Amino acid sequence: MPAYWVARARIDDAVEYKKYTDQVPGIIAKFGGRVLARGGKYRIMEGPETFHRFIVIEFPSMQHAIDCFESPAYVAAAAHRRGGAGVVENVIVEGGEATPV
Repeated sequence: MPAYWVARARIDDAVEYKKYTDQVPGIIAKFGGRVLARGGKYRIMEGPETFHRFIVIEFPSMQHAIDCFESPAYVAAAAHRRGGAGVVENVIVEGGEATPV
């Protein structure tokens, strides 16, 4: 079952943040990921306007997405933004219907 990596980001230092974004597409591809949306036009319909960049990546499975996020290559790339270049909120969600309550 596919899984989706959903991220909201705020860029505080574009030069340092770009060091991260330049590396990520290749890392994602190694884990079977496919970018569905990355930094395009958006409209906040509800909630705070904390973030101004939105990313959706599809992976073949939840495990593929987790393995990508925890990979040494991704951790090294993310260090550029985690050092103060921006703030990111990441969620990995499995696709399909929700479990009935």
